[in-house]
This record gives sequence, structure tokens and C-alpha cells, in this order.
Amino acid sequence: MKSYLYAAITVILWSSMPAVVKSLVNEIPNFQTITISSLFAFIFLLIVNYYTNQLAQFKYIRANELLTMAWFGFLGLFLYSVFYYYGLSQLSSQEACVLNYLWPIMIVLFSPPILGEKLTRQKIVAILLSFGGIIVIAFGGGENLSSTSDSNTAAGIAGCIVAAACYGLFCVLNKKSRFNQQITMMIIWLTTTVCALLVGVFVEEWVTLSAGQIFGLIWLGVGINAIAYLTWALALEGADNTARIANLAYLTPVLAIFVSTLLFSEPLAPSVIPALFLIIAGILIQSLKLR
Repeated sequence: MKSYLYAAITVILWSSMPAVVKSLVNEIPNFQTITISSLFAFIFLLIVNYYTNQLAQFKYIRANELLTMAWFGFLGLFLYSVFYYYGLSQLSSQEACVLNYLWPIMIVLFSPPILGEKLTRQKIVAILLSFGGIIVIAFGGGENLSSTSDSNTAAGIAGCIVAAACYGLFCVLNKKSRFNQQITMMIIWLTTTVCALLVGVFVEEWVTLSAGQIFGLIWLGVGINAIAYLTWALALEGADNTARIANLAYLTPVLAIFVSTLLFSEPLAPSVIPALFLIIAGILIQSLKLR
């Protein structure tokens, strides 16, 4: 039951991510956004781990385990953020969010070879239904992804797809590792901060931030990065069936589209309602226990 609670918290927080990131990367260079928000995430988790005595676990962590955590940070959140933020800079927040939600499919596809979980017909049907909802949102009415011939838009689409693959693979590897998730996520965000800083100082000209932008970066760093990614890792860690929890993530793009509509006045595609039915149908089928 805790896994579903953690997943619900994650879905609510993540629903604000496309709109928040889109508003930030429109005015702040990508690597500056990643560096500062990741730093806020690291500091928040450092404070939490200090007051919950999790830092004492460091004496039980071997050097190779720390390197593995750092590798997870590079793969799962640094590369993911780089490609996803680039996609958001080239696409509308609705388009990028829809494409980003290929990652739950990546989790289900990576789980059989890495975790040994079976890819049953029930899982396949649930995946197809939920992914069908994403397709309906993406192409419904011809309103979204209408300019795929444009080179910038095509690059943005490719960026979102690569980001989804990076994060899906990270989720599966992180579940297999069985590390302490509070410590792991802290190391992951520290790694992301360092990598983004090292790249950003060479490829970007950073800008002075306004009070509103700082608040947005704090919300992105603490709420969306630190809390949501931690609760998602905990949801997957405690799940008996990884695919069932991963399927819940399909609720996020529907909520995110409503948030983007409110913040950016993007027209709400008529495909949202039928897509919602498909997504919920996939979740229900995945949750059923069939003989």
C-alpha cells in the first residue's frame, strides 16, 4: 500500500514539472537550470538525511557502491534532464510531456532482462492501452506534434525519447541495486549538480536570476526533484510488481496538460478525455489479479 501512496505523491508533484521547467528554460540556460535546481535537491536531501540519521549509513557503503550511485546519477538524472530540458526548449510543454511518458514503457521493457520479471499478456494489454492514451493525446485532432518535419521539432522529439530511455533504465537498475534510497538520491543529485556545472560553465553564458526564477528553481529542486524522485524510487523499491506501479505514471501527463493549459494558456486538446479513459483502463487491467 505504501508503494501506491508514494506513487500518488510523485504523480501530483510531477504534474507541475513540464510547465515549471518550460517557464524556466525559456529564460535561463538549460545547464544553469539543471545545476541550480539539482543543488537545491541535494541540499534538501542532505538536511533530511542529517535529521533522520541516515548519514550514519555512509560508514557501511563501499567505494564501488558510491561509484554505482554516481553512475545512476549521470545516467538517470543528468542525461535525462539534459535531453528532456532540450526537448522542452524545442516543443510545447504538452508535446514534450507526452513524449517523455514513454519512460514507464521503458521500465516494463527493461524489467524482464534485468529484473527477471515476466512480460505477460496482461502487462502487454495494459501497456498498449495506457500508451494508446499517450498516442491519442499526441496525435488527437492533429493539434499536437503537427510540425514534425521541422528540424528543431524533430530534434526535440528525439531528445524526449532518449530522455525516456535513460530514466526508464535508471529506474530498473536502481530497483535492482537495493541501495538506501535516501542516500542514493542525495548522491545522485550531487552527481547531477557537478556534471551540469562542469558542462555549463564551458557551453553557456549564465544569467542573473530574478526572485520569481529563484522560487521556480527551489520548487523544481525541492518539490519535483528531491521529494518526487525519492518517493518514486521508494514506490518502485517496495513494489511487488514493477510494471503495475510504473503504469500509474501515465496519470501524470494528463494532469500536466491541465497545469500547462492554466499557466501557458495552451489550447486544451479535445483528445484529453478519451486518452484519460484509456490510461485509467490500462491501470485497472494491470491491477487486476487474473488466473
